[in-house]
Amino acid sequence: MDANIERIMRLIGLATGDEKHEPSAFSTLDVLWVLYDRVLRYDAANPRWEGRDRFLLSKGHGPLAFYAILADKGFFPADELRRFMTWEGILGGHPDRNQVPGVEVSTGSLGHGLPMAAGVALALRAKHSDRRVFALVGDGECNEGSIWEAILLAGAKHLSNLSCIVVNNHSSGLDLGDLAAKFAAFGWSAATVNGRDHDAIYAALTHTEQDRPSVVVAQIARAG
Repeated sequence: MDANIERIMRLIGLATGDEKHEPSAFSTLDVLWVLYDRVLRYDAANPRWEGRDRFLLSKGHGPLAFYAILADKGFFPADELRRFMTWEGILGGHPDRNQVPGVEVSTGSLGHGLPMAAGVALALRAKHSDRRVFALVGDGECNEGSIWEAILLAGAKHLSNLSCIVVNNHSSGLDLGDLAAKFAAFGWSAATVNGRDHDAIYAALTHTEQDRPSVVVAQIARAG
């Protein structure tokens, strides 16, 4: 984990202007580490391996931690991190599936990743695949109507192969209340955990139910 944090710091040092998105990087780092170290099935040498689980970063405006994890797991050389947001590099301010090995979908505009994840989950179920789909969204992203349309669809279709992770770093301009209760009202299995507690994150991400999608609300303490 220390190596990834160091890479994050180097990336932030290289980034400029509003695209830095430091809170988005640091708030997702622990969840992503648990996902790629202990939960997801993947082959870094063959990113499009049919037998992989799918991870979609719906919160595409904060890819710094995602890039660091992918580099650590061998999807691309770690030296590529030094070229973050440069013309000669592949790592943009938003992840591009045509440029970055391990990126399932290109995201950036908020509210798109979870709907796409629901579609991927439906397609995998139609193929009788046992692979799981994970989507990471931010609390601010939960202001988007398309997120709630996807939540409604997934609950109605009983997409038990779909898991949503909401990283709540209190960036939303609205009072979102009890997010877990809201998901549960749409037919989801819901849990709220400390977003820095790796064992709690792991337990929540590996919990599935036969007829319901699942959500993990990862709470990140407010700075200061």
